[in-house]
Amino acid sequence: MKKFLVAFCVLLLLGSVVFAQGQAEAGKQLLKVGMVTDAGTIDDKSFNQGTWEGILRAQQEGLIEAKYLKPAGTTEADYLKEIGNLYDAGYHFIVTPGFKFETAIFEAQDKYPDAKFVILDGEPHSADYSVFRIEPNVVAVYWAEHESGFLAGVAASLQIQEGEFGFIGGMEIPAVQKFNWGWQQGIKYANENLGTDIAIKAENVLYQGSFDNVAAGQQIAASMYDKGVDVIFAAAGGVGVGAINEAKARATAGEKVWIVGVDVDQYPEGVLPSGKSIILTSAMKYLDRASYDMIEHELAGTFPGGEVLHLDATNDGIGIPVENPNLSDDVEGQIDELYAKLKSGEVKVAAEQLPGLFK
Repeated sequence: MKKFLVAFCVLLLLGSVVFAQGQAEAGKQLLKVGMVTDAGTIDDKSFNQGTWEGILRAQQEGLIEAKYLKPAGTTEADYLKEIGNLYDAGYHFIVTPGFKFETAIFEAQDKYPDAKFVILDGEPHSADYSVFRIEPNVVAVYWAEHESGFLAGVAASLQIQEGEFGFIGGMEIPAVQKFNWGWQQGIKYANENLGTDIAIKAENVLYQGSFDNVAAGQQIAASMYDKGVDVIFAAAGGVGVGAINEAKARATAGEKVWIVGVDVDQYPEGVLPSGKSIILTSAMKYLDRASYDMIEHELAGTFPGGEVLHLDATNDGIGIPVENPNLSDDVEGQIDELYAKLKSGEVKVAAEQLPGLFK
């Protein structure tokens, strides 16, 4: 009987230890990751949404606790206010999508030295651009948008073979310009090397000037389609949503028009009642992968603070969707071959405007 009581007590003790460990594990403080949105909404089908999806993935895997705040405006003061609100709520790992955060992060990196910041498509600098400085609590991430735009240009050209293309940009900033320049080079490459006959006219390359004017995007797209443009590459956030809406309306009415999406795979946003989509392909930069990877680095103790990271074909940072019902197997195969050449350096895309691209 004594032996039984001793054994029983030991089991109770062991069970208490395991229960206590489980409680400690359950009460473990998760990394609190915050995001401040740029112009537009969290479901903008573009930059904000792509960034947030990477953060959400980490939360769904039980790695973090996530929250986003939408500022009242898009000034440095607006951004700093929401950064401060996140910090005060315990969110000391903050992701900011877009170049508009550059001066805000320049201030925040000093104001909150125990916080970590990720800025996508920009790096911290003073308001007058006289000082660029990135502290160990900040990492900046850039993409080779020209390579992504190039692949989309070649893919669209190969699929359409003959016709007219256009481009709608949001603000005329480097990231959007590089999409445009790569798009034009992709069209030229396909015409000169792959037997296509695609025209792109200077009048059909426009920057609207914002990322949130949906109505303007629809109007610009309507004008281009009326002039005979078959495919529009819209790198314009909410303005691009307007272009997608116009293409969907025309396709529903029986016209054959297309949109090339941007930043993320926008195929779902172009789906018609028939189940088909007017998104021919998308020029992608893996925003979700970047935000998720930076969270993983922080959790592993390898946060690359003080660095400016460049994502391109060599590190699989850009591309077009691996699967797209609107591209034939032959086109996808040719793009795979071209991607390998980009990755190896055999094919190079210029991050600048080249002469002689318009037809």
